[in-house]
Amino acid sequence: MLYIGIAREGKTPADNRSPFSPKQCREIENQYSQVKFRIQPSAIRCFKDVEYREAGLTLQEDLSECEIIFGVKEALIDTLIPGKTYLFFSHTKKAQAHNKKLMKALIEKNITMIDYECLTHDDGHRIVGFGYWAGVVGAHNGLMTYGKKFNQYELTPVYSLQNFQELKESYETFFMPPIKIAVTGSGRVSTGVLDILQYLDIAEVSVDDYLSKRYAYPVFVHLKGKDLYGRMDDSSYNRDDFHKNPSAYCCLFLQYTKMTDILMNGVYWDKQIPRLFELNDMQRSDFNIPVIADITCDENGSVPCNVGSTTIADPTYGFEKKTLLKTTPFQNTFDTVDIMAVDNLPNELPRDASKYFGGFLQAYVLPDLIHGRQTGVIKRATICSNGSLGEAYNYLHEYAFE
Repeated sequence: MLYIGIAREGKTPADNRSPFSPKQCREIENQYSQVKFRIQPSAIRCFKDVEYREAGLTLQEDLSECEIIFGVKEALIDTLIPGKTYLFFSHTKKAQAHNKKLMKALIEKNITMIDYECLTHDDGHRIVGFGYWAGVVGAHNGLMTYGKKFNQYELTPVYSLQNFQELKESYETFFMPPIKIAVTGSGRVSTGVLDILQYLDIAEVSVDDYLSKRYAYPVFVHLKGKDLYGRMDDSSYNRDDFHKNPSAYCCLFLQYTKMTDILMNGVYWDKQIPRLFELNDMQRSDFNIPVIADITCDENGSVPCNVGSTTIADPTYGFEKKTLLKTTPFQNTFDTVDIMAVDNLPNELPRDASKYFGGFLQAYVLPDLIHGRQTGVIKRATICSNGSLGEAYNYLHEYAFE
């Protein structure tokens, strides 16, 4: 018998998501007669203990009989069981300083660490993630922030709703004023944003029309790589070249700051990639963005006025363009920009997000784990195993061993 555990989330702030819903666990046990789940009880998980129990699943505190243990966020070091296979977001692949102790513990305890962030198909496309739901909630929060800033309308906070269906129903009699929205990015985050905008019947327009026309109804433009970046030497854009040589490119976003009412930012960013704009650009007289939903939420990243993440309960702060300092939000003025910078947006729709996430695991990852197949999918995501770094992660040697 192969026992698979679902660990209780232990990080602060608390995370209420789960890698599998009770229904998915039941389906997996029915599909694979050799598999049994063991669910560690949790008072905060979006699926209650009783829901797992009613699905015929076993709840128990001790997961030591489990060969494979699933979580969502980083496991607490003192809960790690030596010799097991763990799957969670470890946040170690970039040698993140705050998780160095975790990395060392994974090595010392001979744990096989399979990182969700590194699970990819052969073409490099990521298999699992919560980005879609970050986009859904982030788009809603951006719209909600605009309404509060200018006292134009009110939207119900997502966290007060039961599920995505209730969110969609809340839009049935809601119509946006004639504003312009810029959406950046081309991954799962932007897909979630676009679904919300399209559900609200906000029209998509071309780059040229967005920059040159006025509208009597709300519109959005979707800005991808070629719309956002150009080589500094000849203004061209090539996706492969951009990913290899991002520092050779400049960002073209500044032209959109003149007429954008809400920026919904879902662009991937690292230190080599130019920011959408710089802080001093915000002091220009034609920088007119009053609301930014920084959904990817990189502090001092692609949106430099992100000076720190916010919480679900208090998602927004103001940023004064003259002083470049944080201030109170919702001042009904263009002298400040309101920043929505929640870094755990999927937790506002945890049941939908968890079922979506578990579905991809169930289809593309779990069969290999159950049958013990060392496929490319598994190998590419194995940060460490048996006290050694995975093949693709030898660059972490100093981080893991010194």
